[in-house]
Amino acid sequence: MILFLITQTQMVIPPPVRLPRVTQFLKPYVLKMHFANNYVSAQVFHSPSATVASSASSQEKGLRSTMENARDVQLLPRLARY
Repeated sequence: MILFLITQTQMVIPPPVRLPRVTQFLKPYVLKMHFANNYVSAQVFHSPSATVASSASSQEKGLRSTMENARDVQLLPRLARY
């Protein structure tokens, strides 16, 4: 059991450490968007910790029921508010 826990913790790769001076001038949250022919997705990353803060996609069941057209490029403002 102990060997399993040791190997499990070694597989986790920590996020890269940035210098404090560099992180002063960076915005902490970054919006990344992906456009495909069938859907649009967006993710908000917290850059100092390299984690996903929020994620939304036009493929989600709750959002798809409110959309008139699932392949419209004008979905992005609605997706960003969701």
